[in-house]
Amino acid sequence: MSFVENTSDENINKSEDAENALPKASMELLQSIVEANQSYVSSFGEKAKLVGAPRRNVAILTCMDARMDPAKFLGLSEGDAHVIRNAGGRASEDVIRSLVVSAKLMGTTDWFVIHHTSCGMQAHTDEEIRHMLGLDDHAEHHHHDKKWRHVWKSARTPAHMEWMTFGDLAQSVVDDVQRIRVHPLVPSSVRVYGYIYHIHHGTLESVPEANKIGEPNE
Repeated sequence: MSFVENTSDENINKSEDAENALPKASMELLQSIVEANQSYVSSFGEKAKLVGAPRRNVAILTCMDARMDPAKFLGLSEGDAHVIRNAGGRASEDVIRSLVVSAKLMGTTDWFVIHHTSCGMQAHTDEEIRHMLGLDDHAEHHHHDKKWRHVWKSARTPAHMEWMTFGDLAQSVVDDVQRIRVHPLVPSSVRVYGYIYHIHHGTLESVPEANKIGEPNE
């Protein structure tokens, strides 16, 4: 079977050839994903009527960690909230771009910044990540590193990319709420909350300093 819909026999054959070339584990993963989607579609029903604006007027910034399911630990359903995820749940410029769109175009009024315990971005520094990626001047031994792929330097290599690692978990929440709060494009009426999710027992812990900073300015 083909996992990609195409409009010509030639494209179908190319798609099937590509699938047949996949390693067995990848093929099994792909098939399980597609079958899960087919099951989801079979009961899609009223979800077809949802709109892009979240009905609970909420936007959430959190980490991409696979142990976290914001829909479950926050009691959300499709259509309830905008959920933005990245490594560490950090308030990068691109995240703030999305949050501004969320508020200005889709009416969100309350934003949550949720970091978590045992986060990988707390386990390393930016300098260590650059070193492991081979972006510094002492990375020759990383040719044989099985965990990190060596990045050959060129004029386009982003050696100075900000990885946004952190040492203090609560302070990282404070810093991100502060970064959002003072951004000139963020509406002053938006309330920004700061929380820590405890990965080993599922509870949310408020970060009072962050919540104070995140209070609306009007």
